[in-house]
Amino acid sequence: MERYEADTTISYPCVGAAGKTGGWRDFKPVIDQSNCIKCLRCWAYCPEGAVLRGEDDSVSIDYDYCKGCGICARECPKKAITMERED
Repeated sequence: MERYEADTTISYPCVGAAGKTGGWRDFKPVIDQSNCIKCLRCWAYCPEGAVLRGEDDSVSIDYDYCKGCGICARECPKKAITMERED
């Protein structure tokens, strides 16, 4: 597989005016780790930087900052992320 360098812009959650926003979402993303292929599309596309990348390229969701937009679930090629109603 040939790799290409790419410039990307990634946002990161922060405290303050753009701080914790996850308290008002209706749906939250849930990752099925057994189906995840670690392609990192969810991490790259998340507009809030709420998808966290582990050292082994595993991903998790920071629910304090996730707004529940569903972009991560839409971009997942294996459909390993589902949007579930928030309790």
